Amino acid sequence: MNNFVFEPPRVSSLPVHGSDARFPVGRVFCLGRNYQWGDVVSAEREVPAFFMKPATSVVDAVGEIAFPTQTEQFCHEIELVVAIGKDGYEVDAEDALDHVWGYAAGLDLTRRDLQVAAKAVGNPWEPAKAFDGSAPITPIRPAGRDGHGRQGAIWLRVNGVERQRADLDSQIWSVSEVISQLSHSVTLRAGDLIMTGTPPGVAALQPGDVINGGIDGIGEFEVRVGERR
Repeated sequence: MNNFVFEPPRVSSLPVHGSDARFPVGRVFCLGRNYQWGDVVSAEREVPAFFMKPATSVVDAVGEIAFPTQTEQFCHEIELVVAIGKDGYEVDAEDALDHVWGYAAGLDLTRRDLQVAAKAVGNPWEPAKAFDGSAPITPIRPAGRDGHGRQGAIWLRVNGVERQRADLDSQIWSVSEVISQLSHSVTLRAGDLIMTGTPPGVAALQPGDVINGGIDGIGEFEVRVGERR
């Protein structure tokens, strides 16, 4: 029996689509940019830039999401989420999908004004990204049952107006490449999540806004933005 000085916190988790099981969440890695945006269009692929969110940022993508403190620009970013189910280090891209347990649709919620300020002086992004509830995610679809979707629309609407739309096949780095790149920096562990970047169209949210989003064949969600704290 472990002699912990206090009771360890409960494990963060996500539902599994079509099951009463839940996927235990370890670490959450996020990819900075993985689609061409209008302000930056380049034929060259830069090495992916990763940042992290704590597991406590992960919540089920249902009901109301809190409007966080310390921001006037609370923004949405719809993303494909990859759930890792097998440990791996220095994984070859050709073998990377063997490490995938499943997929989900998620929101990388961002305090954009804090991110812009951090970028301006070269500071880390975590204060803009790593707040409580900043990663609402749909139930995970097991890859062993539903396969590895390499194509499909990824989209988001706010109050019925579309803001983001792309196709997964327009990602700069494929899921296999993202996994391989990350695994050359850290040892991947079962329970890790990778949020793989967002298409253009990111914009601010206001209290009361209703967000609908999803990825074809993977998952859809509807959440409402709560009042400012």
